Amino acid sequence: MPKPSLFIDSSALFAGVVSSSGAARALLLLAESQQITITVSEQVIVETERAVARKVPQALRYFRETLRATRLHIVPDPPREQIDAHADIIRHPADVPIVVAAIRAGVDYLVTHNRRHFLDDAGVATRSGLSIGAPGEALAWVRAHLSQAAARASAPRS
Repeated sequence: MPKPSLFIDSSALFAGVVSSSGAARALLLLAESQQITITVSEQVIVETERAVARKVPQALRYFRETLRATRLHIVPDPPREQIDAHADIIRHPADVPIVVAAIRAGVDYLVTHNRRHFLDDAGVATRSGLSIGAPGEALAWVRAHLSQAAARASAPRS
């Protein structure tokens, strides 16, 4: 069974970097221990680095260390044609490249703290075909997935 694969947007990555606890941080620690795979786009890296530099500049070094330690899979931003083709996937145009990057990456789950644009609009998940949730929801999903995998691995074989 493959490892759970998540795409984390800048709001969730920021939370995981600047907080010493919480679900976003737990997801980064699971990636660091190679129990899950986390994918981000170039846009997510840029947005998060800017937010950290502006809001918590003392955490910038930790942000860069986190990128290395978690072995984040960084994918290119989607080409303009694909963004335009999916313009109706989410109401906020600036988030279209994030959804398209997650779709292209073939992840199991898109993790975000962005309630207004992603979580409160169930149509985004429907239109994209992605499971979308806040870090706490994603962590619960990951734990269930890992428990199922552990149960299968320990089941007697006939």
